[in-house]
Order: sequence, then C-alpha cells, then structure tokens
Amino acid sequence: MFLGAKQLLQLVKDKKLMEGLCERELTSPEGAGFDIRIGEIYKISGKGFMGVTERETPKMELVAKYEEGKSTKITLEPKVYYLMKTIEKVNMPEDLLAISTPRSTLFRSGVYIFGGQVPPGYCGELSMGIYNFRDEPFELEMGARVLHIMFSEVAGESNLYRGQWQGGRVTTEQKEKQI
Repeated sequence: MFLGAKQLLQLVKDKKLMEGLCERELTSPEGAGFDIRIGEIYKISGKGFMGVTERETPKMELVAKYEEGKSTKITLEPKVYYLMKTIEKVNMPEDLLAISTPRSTLFRSGVYIFGGQVPPGYCGELSMGIYNFRDEPFELEMGARVLHIMFSEVAGESNLYRGQWQGGRVTTEQKEKQI
C-alpha cells in the first residue's frame, strides 16, 4: 500500500524523509507522492564494465546543473542517453521503499526516465537514466519536475541498503570491487 500525501508530509517534517522539496510539494502535493526535480545532467562516454565482483562505469561529464533563481536549459539530443540526478535527497527508513515514475509530459514527448526503486536505508540524491527516443531535440529546463516518487511500507524485516552509490554518487573513479 502506498502512503498518502498527509502521512508523507508528516514524515518529511518528523523524519526528514525528503530534503529539498519545492514549496509546491511542501504545501500541496498531488496524488500519493511528490514530484521531484532534475538537478544535474551528465553526458556519458567511453566503455563500462559489469562483472561478477567488479564494475566500472563509463566516464561522466556534467553538462548542466540547477542553480536556484537561474533559468538553465539543456537540449537532449535525439537518440542520446544521459544520466540525471535529482535536486531532492531521500532518507529512507528501514520500513519504506520508494518507486519513481516519469511525469507524463516527458513520455508524451518521447523522453523517458529509467528509474526504479529506492531501497530501505538509502540516503542521498537519486540518479537515473534519461533518453530522448525521438528524432527531434527536446529542450529541458533544469529544476523542472520530472519524476513522481511514491512510498510504500515494507512488511516484515528487511536489509538496509549498503551499496557504494549511497549519498548520490554518479560514477566510479576506476574499476572497483562491488560490495
């Protein structure tokens, strides 16, 4: 069962479930969750590696970053995959799991965000892929609400996230051992 807006706002106030929410989400969130904003965009280049015990991500180049009070637009080129990071941070307690979905304006425009679940115990910004499926460029303003995040209770015991992406890290520096 997903938590409702009133309960989520109480968790934001009491437990800092989310940090950095915009005024709209703090006063009148829509649906059963929060809309969250794009804070950074990275262009990806080079090879990556995913093995049984080691991994290495491709190189990431920051191409745009949200700055409060400043309008910064980026053009997502056709058929190009980028990495994005949110402005907001989550602080997931042991009894909640979050799921994010792209806002419908994006997929109606041929742009999709590849997200997923946020496990209990994860703290930090969220990173995910964003891809322009169209043959036309798509203009995106940094700070725009691009995702909707919903929270669900975890019944029974769970294991907390202990991965190396804790805190919003977007890439590896070199080949590293997976935890």
